[in-house]
Amino acid sequence: MTERLFYLYPYLKGSEAVVQAVEQGNGVIRLALDRTIFYPEGGGQPSDRGVIEGNGFRVLVDRVYERDRIWHEGKLEGRLPEAGERVRLVLDWDWRYENMKNHTGQHILSAVLKNLYGLDTTGFQIFDDYNKIEVNGELDWEMITRAEIEANSIVWEAIPVTVEEFKDLPDDIARTLRKHVSKVTDRVRIVMIGDIDRTPCGGTHVRNTSEIGLIKVLRFYRKSKKLWRIEFVAGNRALKYLNKLLADYWESLDEMPNKNRPLVERVKDLKAELDKLEEEKDNLRKELWEWKAKALLDRAEEIGGVRIVSHIESADMKDAQAFVVYLVDKNPGTIALVVGKNYVIFAKNRDVEGISMNELLKEVLAKVGGGGGGGEMLARGGGFKLPPEDVLRTALNILKTYLS
Repeated sequence: MTERLFYLYPYLKGSEAVVQAVEQGNGVIRLALDRTIFYPEGGGQPSDRGVIEGNGFRVLVDRVYERDRIWHEGKLEGRLPEAGERVRLVLDWDWRYENMKNHTGQHILSAVLKNLYGLDTTGFQIFDDYNKIEVNGELDWEMITRAEIEANSIVWEAIPVTVEEFKDLPDDIARTLRKHVSKVTDRVRIVMIGDIDRTPCGGTHVRNTSEIGLIKVLRFYRKSKKLWRIEFVAGNRALKYLNKLLADYWESLDEMPNKNRPLVERVKDLKAELDKLEEEKDNLRKELWEWKAKALLDRAEEIGGVRIVSHIESADMKDAQAFVVYLVDKNPGTIALVVGKNYVIFAKNRDVEGISMNELLKEVLAKVGGGGGGGEMLARGGGFKLPPEDVLRTALNILKTYLS
């Protein structure tokens, strides 16, 4: 059984321990120790990081987890350690301390949302640069703003954060818990923030709310019909995230022809300009299609009153299909057979009867290979084994037998 120093002394940055077991595989090493300051992942909080050092080796720990015992996993430098050796543990303290701030900040934010709006937190997770909680109920920006103000006022009140373990949970504690504990099998840890919040939790937390510094909601969105996800940051991560947003804001503004604030107005200007350019491009595209259609129709074959446009196309399939649809729609009595680098598009005007484009495609692919599908008016395929010229020739011959 590993002694959990991270619970007894959460501010301990270094310690000594004895190796109890060693495993190696998949390019990593795993150590089990008699005591540890490394918090194992769980309860939404990621595991600690750091270094385990011994005589002639060091392990760069990037994951700690509990599976029958607490395992410290990472990259080995030097020789393979052995059971019974003494080692030195050194935490990545910045990582741990920010996790402590953000975890405690989550308790406060969840307690405020529960107190103000009756919203229960159903999920929580800490990531590298932000956290998320999920709550049941309804939310809007006015509610979020009020909750942020209340949460930060609690932070700045410098309220002590205490942790107690109970084998038998007293009734007066059980009644005031934010999260219900159905049954205590061994013992339960209760994290208490003054009279603001009491909740069972296995994570690490700061001693005083003032250490959190700041809680900032970044965004929220509906996850399901009655579940909302809230993304937030606390501590130094909040400052780093806000500075990142501000850097993005000012750099984006610097890229604008008009650099005057606010950015949203400059974006609107650009959007209007893009809309204008898109309209001009659409007009030019239609003009090009008109001339292209005229050229293709001038050299089209006519069989039984149906004009057959056959063409090897260089454009991609999406653009080619848009043109083909325009061509047959604007020209009654027309069938278009268009073959690209590795696609075919067959289409007809709605007044052409007696032949299905999908049936035509099936016959062509049976001879040239590949697959595809479609309907009466338009069919597409690809993956054929022959050059485009041979595919087009095959399609044209089959179509002629239909029309004649």
